[in-house]
Amino acid sequence: MKNILRAAVFFTSALAVLSGAFAQSKEVVIAYQDMVVPWRYAQDTQQLEQKTGYKITYRKLASGADVIRALASGAVQIGEAGSAPIASGLSQGLDIQLFWILDNINDAEALVARNGSGVKSLADLNGKRVAVPFVSTSHFHTLLALEHAGIDPRSVKVVNMRPPEIAAAWERGDIDATFIWDPVLARVKKSGRVLTTSGQIAQQTGKATFDGIVVSKSFAAQHDVFLTELVKVLAASDDNYRRNKAAWNADSAQVKSVAKLSGAEAAEVPASLALYEFPTLAQQASPQWLGGGAAKSLAATAAFLKTQGTIQQVLPDYSVGVNAAWVRKAAAH
Repeated sequence: MKNILRAAVFFTSALAVLSGAFAQSKEVVIAYQDMVVPWRYAQDTQQLEQKTGYKITYRKLASGADVIRALASGAVQIGEAGSAPIASGLSQGLDIQLFWILDNINDAEALVARNGSGVKSLADLNGKRVAVPFVSTSHFHTLLALEHAGIDPRSVKVVNMRPPEIAAAWERGDIDATFIWDPVLARVKKSGRVLTTSGQIAQQTGKATFDGIVVSKSFAAQHDVFLTELVKVLAASDDNYRRNKAAWNADSAQVKSVAKLSGAEAAEVPASLALYEFPTLAQQASPQWLGGGAAKSLAATAAFLKTQGTIQQVLPDYSVGVNAAWVRKAAAH
């Protein structure tokens, strides 16, 4: 009887383990931020859940640094982050891979001086308070813009704030300028002056920034098909926007979803989307992006962050943190 009981317990335990493993294999937590991008509509309408049957939890985090920390802790398996936090995470040995370029930032991030601050040019930032989310693409370009203009970053009070904190500090008059993205960017532009944009800085220095989606290698090893389907949804979302920009207006379901998840005003979303460039599926795997350009951009970003003391080491090759396999698989089907 004891043997039968033991066998039953063993069988039940084995089933529980197998069931748990199966359930775990069909669940994922995806971290996203407040960036205004087309795929918010797919998120809101649960297109990925419908295609894959996965239970997906979307977790909104305040900055790329927060996303990288969540990936490091295992709290999320996939996350959106800018090229600066991705470069930082890889430099610190985080086992992640960039597999999708969410957007080429272009003019979607800008350095804006508050009206009444007395700042009319980069040179006027000496002694002023400039708020940016640390270890973000805008932080990287803030320091790069100052360096390019011959301004010692130490002469500027660069303070670390997340986007919601920046919006509040701006309204209170606690900061003189900010380098930020939408939806906060649209708000500060109303009472501020644009000094420069990420697109302009990229043209001046050759160091572009982008937002990407990364995955933990341990999750990727077990969920190849899911990642291919995710890429298909991402590509379809961007394609829908590119082909139907006029239809993505403030009254459309697409724009309402983007506004809902990003925290932006629906009326401001079309103009915000127009500031970005969204690479096509073919462009994703090209030498410009996942085929080499992204790794070079990450390396340049990491090298600069090291000079600023943000990270301690730079990898010899950042292509180890880039994987175009799922883009190629999605393009082949």
